[in-house]
Amino acid sequence: MLVREQGSEGLARSRDGRPVYIPQPTTGASVNQLVLINRSKRPLLLLAGELVSGGKQDRVIGKDRIVPVGAPPLPLDVFCVEHGRWTGSAQFAAANTIVHPSVRERAAVDQKQTEVWDAVRSGTTTRAAPAAPPPQISAHSIQGAIAGNGRTEAYEKIYESRAVGVSIDDFVGEVQRRFVQATSGLKNERVVGVVVAYGGEVAWSDIFASGDLFDHYWRKLLRSYAVEALTRPSYRQAASHDNASEFLHRLNGRETQETEPGVYRWREIKEGQFAQIELDALQPKSITLHRLLLHRTS
Repeated sequence: MLVREQGSEGLARSRDGRPVYIPQPTTGASVNQLVLINRSKRPLLLLAGELVSGGKQDRVIGKDRIVPVGAPPLPLDVFCVEHGRWTGSAQFAAANTIVHPSVRERAAVDQKQTEVWDAVRSGTTTRAAPAAPPPQISAHSIQGAIAGNGRTEAYEKIYESRAVGVSIDDFVGEVQRRFVQATSGLKNERVVGVVVAYGGEVAWSDIFASGDLFDHYWRKLLRSYAVEALTRPSYRQAASHDNASEFLHRLNGRETQETEPGVYRWREIKEGQFAQIELDALQPKSITLHRLLLHRTS
C-alpha cells in the first residue's frame, strides 16, 4: 500500500541535511553516546536506525530528531552495530544505510544494546511458526559472514557479504522495478510513505511529510526492508489493501513525549504489540515530518 502526499510540498528541501562531523566524546569512550555537530546551512533530520560508520565501532541513531543550524555540540544516543571491534579513529561519517526493521526496532523502541547486537547477528527477531518455510538468509549464513569478517560484527560487512548466500541487491532491484511500475500512473500525487508486509503479516510503515523527503530516504529504506524480508520465513501469502488500511489506525495507548522548544517534538505511543513514533518540526509551523508504525516482534 502506498501513502500519498497531502499538501506538504517543500519541507524536504529545508531539512535534507548535509554531511556532518561526528566525533566521540573527548572525556572518554562510550559505546552509546556520540557528540554531533551540524556544520551544514540547514537543519538536519536524523532517523532512528541510520548508520554512522567509523570511530571505534559503527553505530546507529537511537531516536528521530532535528538538529538546528548553529546548534552547540549535541550529545547523541546511539547503539553499536559492530560488536567485536574497539579500534580506529575518533571520526565518524554518515553511511548510506538504514538497518533493517528487526535491528531498528531494538534501537528505536526497546533501546537495549544487547538486543541490538542479537538482532544484527540473528537477522530477524520475529518468531517463526512451527514448520515455517526457511528464510533465504539463515542465521547460519549470517554467522558464516561474521566468521569470514574476522568475527567483527560490522553490520554493513555482514549483509554485503557473499557468505549470506543471497544477492540483496538483486532483490532490491526487483522490488524497485515493481514499485516504479505501480506508481507510474499517479497524477498530481506523490508517494510519501509505504506500508510493509512480510507474507500475510503487515508489520511496518514509514510515512513522511512530503514526497521529496520520502524520495531522500526511499532507497535506504527499501534495502532495509529487503534484508528483513530475506531473513524471515519465505511465506507465499500476500497481505491485502484492507490489511494495510487497518494497520494504519492511530494508537491509543501509553504516550511518551520529548520536546526541544521551537525545534521539534518526539512522541511514542505503545498499544499492545504495536508502537508508533512521530517526529514533529515546530518551526516555521508544526508538522509531522516522520511517522513510524510497527508491529513489534518482542
